[in-house]
Amino acid sequence: MKKQVLATIVTGAVGACSQAFAQSSVTLYGAIDNSIQYTHNDDGYASQVKLQSGQFSVSKWGLRGSEDLGNGLKTVFVLENGFNANTGSMSKGLLFGRKAFVGLKSDNLGTLTVGRQYDALADLVFSIQGNAYLYYFTAPGDVDNADGSIHVSNSIKWTSPNWSGFQAVSMYSFGGVAGSTGSGQSYSGALAYQRGPLKLAAGYFHSDNGNPTLSTRGTTSAGGNFISVVNSAYSSASAINIARAGASYVIGPVTIGGYYSYSEYIADGASTFRNAERFSNGSVYALWQATPYAQMQVGYDYLKSHGDSAATYNQVTLAGDYSLSKRTDLYASFGYGHASGKNGFGSAQAVISDTYADAGGSTQEIVMLGIRHRF
Repeated sequence: MKKQVLATIVTGAVGACSQAFAQSSVTLYGAIDNSIQYTHNDDGYASQVKLQSGQFSVSKWGLRGSEDLGNGLKTVFVLENGFNANTGSMSKGLLFGRKAFVGLKSDNLGTLTVGRQYDALADLVFSIQGNAYLYYFTAPGDVDNADGSIHVSNSIKWTSPNWSGFQAVSMYSFGGVAGSTGSGQSYSGALAYQRGPLKLAAGYFHSDNGNPTLSTRGTTSAGGNFISVVNSAYSSASAINIARAGASYVIGPVTIGGYYSYSEYIADGASTFRNAERFSNGSVYALWQATPYAQMQVGYDYLKSHGDSAATYNQVTLAGDYSLSKRTDLYASFGYGHASGKNGFGSAQAVISDTYADAGGSTQEIVMLGIRHRF
């Protein structure tokens, strides 16, 4: 009898544990992306050939999981680290520099998460831009964060459920400066709508500069937050404001779309100049899904600066991708950029989107061949 009772207890405990584990999940995921890149006019070099990790998608690994709490409520978390596939080094020098958040997800109320996350525009507007398919169809130097390179620490984010095609995201980040609640803070909001083949999205991002919660991936030659060779005179800007809106439409195997952005860098007493620097950017693209395994894309980007500088940047990009399997693909891309006019330091210099290359002249050309494996 005692043996039967003990067996019943053990069986019940195992069953309960099995049920609990069935309601929880943890997934290991990531990507390894590496390429050979040729650049003409790269930071004073006439030409340069090198291996470059993370061209079409950042090399990364991460853990994501959820636990079913019942009644349509779940606990969710993500831990994600970026790395250089050629050196093994961590990107940004952080263990989980890309994402590190935990929160609650409700079927009816949406998702509330806290930690280090992407801003609201990256969640909703990014997905309909040209770079959401094949990279480097965005503004030179990524001055408008259209490449989604900002990661915001100390943040609270709410993501709505889908309301008949509408979705909203809002975020607030604490500055973390003792005795000064607003210093270093950032906030963003975005709204998206989808109806059949049509997608629309728009959003706004604001940050106080000098904010330890921000870091970027872009072509940074002057350091600072969200600063590239295009706007390096504003590494000490007191605030950054970005508005971005995009649209895409699917016609059979072809997707056409584009976006417009307005970026503003407010000078402070330590800036090289005393006026705000502003950038207006427009980008259009066409993506052709030629076969289930192959896609091609062409895009054009136009950037104009006004304020302390008066410069224009024209950029044309071609890219192709071929899937060897569901998880492994080969890609190739060619980009050409031309800059004219004056920036904060003299003649404007061309730099193609966010390709890990620094500017080196009035023109720049980049060719890359790469392989990517996702797991």
